[in-house]
Amino acid sequence: MPVTTENVLQWLKQYAHVLHENRDYLTQLDSAIGDADHGINMDRGFQAVNEKLAGMQQMDIGSILKTVGTTLVSTVGGASGPLYGTAFLRAGIATTGKHELYEADMVNLLTVFIEGIKVRGKAQAGEKTMLDALIPALEAARKAEEKKPGLGQLIHQSSAAAEVGAKETTSMIATKGRASYLGERSRGHQDPGATSSWLLLKTLSTTLTEQQ
Repeated sequence: MPVTTENVLQWLKQYAHVLHENRDYLTQLDSAIGDADHGINMDRGFQAVNEKLAGMQQMDIGSILKTVGTTLVSTVGGASGPLYGTAFLRAGIATTGKHELYEADMVNLLTVFIEGIKVRGKAQAGEKTMLDALIPALEAARKAEEKKPGLGQLIHQSSAAAEVGAKETTSMIATKGRASYLGERSRGHQDPGATSSWLLLKTLSTTLTEQQ
């Protein structure tokens, strides 16, 4: 079964709830290696997204994701707003006019999502950022697409890879962003951006399981 417009709206609504529930946890992670505001900023941004969802019912998926992107850019402070905002805008452009997403669409969505973050953040894998959750997620999605287990399994495997990637940032030394100022002292702390990225995919997987 494809990911539908209804699924996307429910995913965004649920992610806003997940971020609100994990606001303190994400901020705690960020307090160790950043500005101690990741949970606060992400919660603020997606509460603003949540307030707009009712007005998105008739939109195609691309328009929904572009609206998310512009909302995040205008409401989220720190690095998270521009990074997530750009990623969602890229994803929106890639899905313009679509009301259903299939396996290839999801792989492409993840691909452009990551490209947006790379361009905006000038980051690569291994630098202890959100990319260290998202790039493994994309690799898992590509492998799943080849084996054709179904869209639900593709997203589940992608989410699982993102979780592993996020947890592996604990052993990394940050070389990008505010955390890079700590050098060796950044080791031993899980990256908050990688964690919120994993939660984004985990929420999508959970939403599809519940709705399908």
